[in-house]
Amino acid sequence: MRQTGRVDEDGTILALPTAPEAIELRHLRAFVAVAEELNFGRAAARLYITQPALSRQIRTLERLLGCELLRRSTHRVELTLAGDALLARARRMMADLDEAIATTRSVGGEHAGRITRLWELFVDVNSSSGELPEIRSAVEQLHAQFAPPAEVEVRASNAGGVPSLLLVPPEAEDGVVVFAHGGGYLAGSAFGYRHLAGALALASRRPVLLPEYRLAPENPFPAALEDVVRAVVSLVDGGLAPERIGLAGDSAGGGLAMSVLLTLRDRALPLPGCALLLCPWVDLTGTTQRPPRDSALVFSPQEAVRFAGIYTAGHPLDDPVLTPLTTDLTGLPPMLVQAATGDSVLEEAQLLVEHATECGVDASLDLFPVATHDFHVFWSFLPEAADALERAGRFLGRERRARADTG
Repeated sequence: MRQTGRVDEDGTILALPTAPEAIELRHLRAFVAVAEELNFGRAAARLYITQPALSRQIRTLERLLGCELLRRSTHRVELTLAGDALLARARRMMADLDEAIATTRSVGGEHAGRITRLWELFVDVNSSSGELPEIRSAVEQLHAQFAPPAEVEVRASNAGGVPSLLLVPPEAEDGVVVFAHGGGYLAGSAFGYRHLAGALALASRRPVLLPEYRLAPENPFPAALEDVVRAVVSLVDGGLAPERIGLAGDSAGGGLAMSVLLTLRDRALPLPGCALLLCPWVDLTGTTQRPPRDSALVFSPQEAVRFAGIYTAGHPLDDPVLTPLTTDLTGLPPMLVQAATGDSVLEEAQLLVEHATECGVDASLDLFPVATHDFHVFWSFLPEAADALERAGRFLGRERRARADTG
């Protein structure tokens, strides 16, 4: 390759890098963020940098490439033909790089070992058919090892009579995400889930409401369902447009979120603008669970049946609000389902997306190469979990903006 350069005052030839060598990963990430958001302010917030710094990175990239990638005006940002050509290739390159890094880390076993150690107490209690207080204690101890993001404000809240926590990110945008925590319907708490809800608040730039819904066996079905329904309805009654509400849940909270959507629809109540389901447990019979090999298994089919029995307390398992894999899902809002390839509930996540799509729902599935259930809990150190939450945040923000703009 021919070396370019310039001559310094003393006659020394100083090498100048060619454009491909001078382009850095941060330039491409900046370009992809602006190209996807079509807004410099939102892209800067997504990358956690200032807008002037983002503009400088885009100008540098255009100068190195020798062409204009984005057309800006006071009212809009749009891609040029050159920018459109670069976008797909830049996305693919960054995806390949992220996959290479994740694979390298997985081979090293550092993250897998850490996840196994973190789940150890919960797995030991479950495998020995531990008593309820032990299970609840193990879940709280797991979550206590992670702190909520320091920049997120945690407030006490009352959502339609349901005690809740509200996690508010800096410069929060309009809207609220209602998050139903996991725990098999008999464990978990709003306090314990502050860290995950706080991370989702940062990713979506929306406040996240964590209802302290009632747990079984003291309060079996439909107590948890009615609590989360009341929390959602209270936001609408308080003047928040339904399309500005997102509904999310992880593990059993994902199944609970589906029950909430079906209940709201069947009662002709306003539906949230979108739904986010993280490793959802939606088959209470356990028949679709497939325990994977080489996985940090924390949720077996036997445990699913046990927890479901405690939750339903004799209520028919074929109740339509408890069977989203077979119930007609027509009319539900757009949904994003995220699952791990090494999770025992992977198949039911796939079946849910297939069934929702057949019912006319705008549903999509994100798969991540992780060998555990509910991997989002480990967002503070697991790259795949951090990536999943970033994608989830973009989905929550975009879906509500789109529905609001067209409503």
